Amino acid sequence: MTPPTAHRTAVVAIGGNALLRGGARATIAEQFDAARQLAAPLAALAAGGRRVVVTHGNGPQVGFIKRRSDLVAPLAPELPALDLDMCVADSQGSIGYILASTLGELLPGRVAALVTHTVVAADDPAFARPTKPIGSFLTESAARALAAEHGWSVAEDAGRGWRRVVPSPRPLRVLETEAVRSLAADRFTVIAGGGGGIPLRETPGGGFRGVEAVIDKDLTSAHLATALDAELLVITTGVDRVAVDYGRPGQRFLDRVDAEEARLLLAQGQFPEGSMGPKIRAALEFLAGGPGRVVLITSPDGLAAALDGAGGTRITATAVPATASPTAAPASAPTPAPTVAPT
Repeated sequence: MTPPTAHRTAVVAIGGNALLRGGARATIAEQFDAARQLAAPLAALAAGGRRVVVTHGNGPQVGFIKRRSDLVAPLAPELPALDLDMCVADSQGSIGYILASTLGELLPGRVAALVTHTVVAADDPAFARPTKPIGSFLTESAARALAAEHGWSVAEDAGRGWRRVVPSPRPLRVLETEAVRSLAADRFTVIAGGGGGIPLRETPGGGFRGVEAVIDKDLTSAHLATALDAELLVITTGVDRVAVDYGRPGQRFLDRVDAEEARLLLAQGQFPEGSMGPKIRAALEFLAGGPGRVVLITSPDGLAAALDGAGGTRITATAVPATASPTAAPASAPTPAPTVAPT
């Protein structure tokens, strides 16, 4: 791997689905195996001189935890039900354990996993419009039946099935930012911002209280990367590179794109909400925070090659030479709503 500039910071966001490689039962062993594959490029990034902060999603896992709590409730009414803030905290512990254990095999004594809290606005409009998918993929009939039984909101998720959806307010600040900064400065690889952070609102007395939400991990990652003055934000997803006209005859993959073009493509509907849209918005927010920043979007399997410059899509604040394959119409040409790429 090409050595980066010493003492610069990279934030690497790992999707919750990245730890679930298609196994029928989403086993713990499966998640450990997936984490070991991710650990090698992350450890190499740290060994190359960068301060590394790893964030992670929890969409499937937080849904599993909440569902278990709901199923147990009628069987053991004496046990407390888990609200979503507690489920996020639970997922931070379990996923942080998996990532810290596997990274620690390559960076012994140099990995720290933090329980991380993220403040949101109590009046965020997202509380009235649930959009964050959690838990298992279901058929439409099964999802609607569970929604009727439990009062869920459900929605179709990027052509992959139906899932429960919950509120996803915008992150305002991460309470442990200075702790992350201090640990990274001491050459620890830090795991933070898990599941977007435990969602909190401020109370009139100056304290905090958990809320029923799951924050988008990419937005929290961009916020944390900006606060840490990182120069690189890596977002892993279900495809090796970002595509326009995905699944259509004119499909083309973007190797490099600048923020202005990415914003235009987003406005055209090339990156829908259930797929690449939140990642592109997070990238644009990070790039707006200062010059010299780069966002890299790639798949978990392609992470090592992409960090070496041999894959992925790089988004920069300023214009770069455009490259794409295969050749197709210009990216700025209006296009119909595309088929959604998996994330």
